Amino acid sequence: MPHDHDDDHPHSLLPSDPELRARALQSILVEKGLVDPASLNALIDTYENKIGPRNGAQVIARAWTHPDYKKRLLDNGTEAIAELGFQGRQSEHMVVVENTPDCHNLVVCTLCSCYPWAILGIPPAWYKSDAYRSRAVREPRAVLDEFGVTLLPGQKVRVWDSTAEVRYLVIPMRPCGTEGMTEDQLVDLISRNSMIGTALISPLGEHA
Repeated sequence: MPHDHDDDHPHSLLPSDPELRARALQSILVEKGLVDPASLNALIDTYENKIGPRNGAQVIARAWTHPDYKKRLLDNGTEAIAELGFQGRQSEHMVVVENTPDCHNLVVCTLCSCYPWAILGIPPAWYKSDAYRSRAVREPRAVLDEFGVTLLPGQKVRVWDSTAEVRYLVIPMRPCGTEGMTEDQLVDLISRNSMIGTALISPLGEHA
């Protein structure tokens, strides 16, 4: 069905680039008094730095250092994550998978951009892109190569498709040389991308 164009409508003022569109829309909402900039900044900061990837990193660090916890995490991700107090939007039903020398896991959402906000924070722009959503399933090895992920000889790739009902979290392989590190120290090594499967954690002393 065709749509009439109204040059006075706010959306007609928005540029084509997604980031610029978001900024323009924000400016319009602020100008109309519908959004408080301070509240918006606080919300973004919360998801990026507090609710964000550090929560997931704490889950992974606990799994690396407590075998019993890792077993519970793999058996029932939702309950085990809740043990650490991490629950919230789009993280109600979590499945956790583990990278091993035999299998590397990669997470995608082919339909839209389902993502565990309470565990990993705000999804990166590339996760929501059409290219990633389509290619991660069709040619995962090529996608991983573009992210700089070098797989081990014979290591297979398993792709997990997030849905509105289920989100996934990857336990990356613990790097060599970290055996004596505390949980807090390990948290600093764990990146958001490694918990999606698009990055590796390098052994200590190597360039990440």
